Amino acid sequence: MKDDLKRKIKRFIPPIISDIIKGVKKSNTVMKYGWFGNYATWADAKVECNGYDDKLILDKVTESLLKVKNGEAIYERDSVLFDEIQYSWPLLSWLLRAALENNDMLNVLDFGGSLGSSYYQNKEFLTGISKFNWNIVEQPHFVETGKNYFQDKTLRFYKSIDECLKRNRCNVLLLSSVLQYLDSPIDFLKLAVSYNIEYIIIDRTSFIKGNKNRITIQHVPTEIYDATYPCWFFNEFELIKPFDKVYTQIACFDAFDKSNIPDSYFKGYIYKRN
Repeated sequence: MKDDLKRKIKRFIPPIISDIIKGVKKSNTVMKYGWFGNYATWADAKVECNGYDDKLILDKVTESLLKVKNGEAIYERDSVLFDEIQYSWPLLSWLLRAALENNDMLNVLDFGGSLGSSYYQNKEFLTGISKFNWNIVEQPHFVETGKNYFQDKTLRFYKSIDECLKRNRCNVLLLSSVLQYLDSPIDFLKLAVSYNIEYIIIDRTSFIKGNKNRITIQHVPTEIYDATYPCWFFNEFELIKPFDKVYTQIACFDAFDKSNIPDSYFKGYIYKRN
């Protein structure tokens, strides 16, 4: 009886309306994951999230990057494995430029660098540099795993920037897809500028058109891992203001990330100390 009723109703629905209904259903499915909301404060968003410190995230990232390290996979980003490396060519170009300008020395401080995603992405182009070190500053549980499974004479892990700089004369600070996940990114950049590292490279950072920042919650697809965390979409001019008078912007470029937030875009910058 219900099937007969559905067929009768369907007969009277114009095709265009039927297509719209199908589109809405499809859209609702697609939009289950991505960035959502417009929160007044970081704390308001954070209380609804499970965050980065979930062990599930670390386990998934470890599993994927071990495959890259052992030659079983080509490339990893955000724990997802790819068949080919997706290079950020501006990032790679300026890493090489930094080495060229410093007597074939490249000492990178990769803040929020996971277990070495950017390192493994670029290492084939960098291993010919005579003095090459890649230092990752991360959360304690990432650092512990990094030291146990990934650390070697080139790749090192630290719990703080201060700890890293006590042992290394870094000439590049890399901030790739990390600023938007900090609760106070402007304060962090003011601190970062105070270290006087020669180059600061920002990549894969989320922005939004207009005069206001936007705080969202990012929902990660469950096939990657089940996680939610707060995420900024920045007013571009406000974010880069801490560099004024201390660093010169050498270049800016579009990053390859995308989001479902209207008027959003991803970008990177190269800054050199004055």
